[in-house]
Amino acid sequence: MNHHHDSLDSTLSSTILRDVTLRDGLQLTGKLLPTERKVETVRELLRLGVPAIELGSMARADLVPTMANTLEVVQALTPEELEKCWIWVATPGHVAKAAAAGARNFQYCLSASDSHNKANIGRTTEESLAALPEAIGYAQSVSGQIQLCIATSFTCPFEGMVPEERVLAIANDPRAEGTTDIVICDTLGQAIPAQVSGLIARVREESPLRRIVYHGHDTWGLGVANTLAAIQAGAAMVDGALGGLGGCPFAPGASGNTASEDILFATRPEWLTTATFAELVILSEKLLAELGEPNRSRAAQGARSNAAAFDWVLPSDSTAPAPCTTGGK
Repeated sequence: MNHHHDSLDSTLSSTILRDVTLRDGLQLTGKLLPTERKVETVRELLRLGVPAIELGSMARADLVPTMANTLEVVQALTPEELEKCWIWVATPGHVAKAAAAGARNFQYCLSASDSHNKANIGRTTEESLAALPEAIGYAQSVSGQIQLCIATSFTCPFEGMVPEERVLAIANDPRAEGTTDIVICDTLGQAIPAQVSGLIARVREESPLRRIVYHGHDTWGLGVANTLAAIQAGAAMVDGALGGLGGCPFAPGASGNTASEDILFATRPEWLTTATFAELVILSEKLLAELGEPNRSRAAQGARSNAAAFDWVLPSDSTAPAPCTTGGK
């Protein structure tokens, strides 16, 4: 039995968190963060050890105004920093433009349901798939990586339940050959752990070998549970946003992403110490205050509790980083 626990613990702690605060997190906020502030946030997250970041989206600025300065953010970062950063794209033109600015990691997104793809991207799922080989070509021409990202993999705001076969058909589409990862998204946060582990296991067993990424939302309170179910079923990267910020402007009823702090507290990756965690909580609190957004992270709330004997709780006076303790594992 212990043997199983050891292997599960190592699976959890080796999972890569991708923080999507600057993309999915900001989509519904009313405020455009200045380029400098976004760049500073990327650098702070990287400094603290966060292994991957989604820094923005190529979505049209008139539709998603908070993404207007994404290319400026890309241009401000070094090639070394950009190696750990991802950018949301939906067309070959997006990839070409982002690559020209210096981006090397692209998340090509389409929806499993046509009606959401039309609302989100303005085309059918089939049209998005038809354009994918050209997008892959652009990514490969700059030695970049491109993910096949399937939004509404579980439910669609317009059609309800999405059949697993629909997701598997996209996962197995020959036009996706050359994508390095597959991202399975619970866009509305309506899935439950059994559905998540079931679909991830099928993608792992029944589609080409690629890294599996899970993108979840906490709308029904199962963000962390679903993320853990995804990891146990084979996801090697999971998405979260600081303070549970986020949602999709084209998906009525979608609330925030699963909080990065909650995922980190649950998975305890090697790089996370209690001091790092404290700094992340403070970084998150400052950013959310600036945006006028509530902090939905339960771990951040726990970190601000009075349970002073617990290593993960921040000192009551801390707006400064907490002292380092050995509770990091």
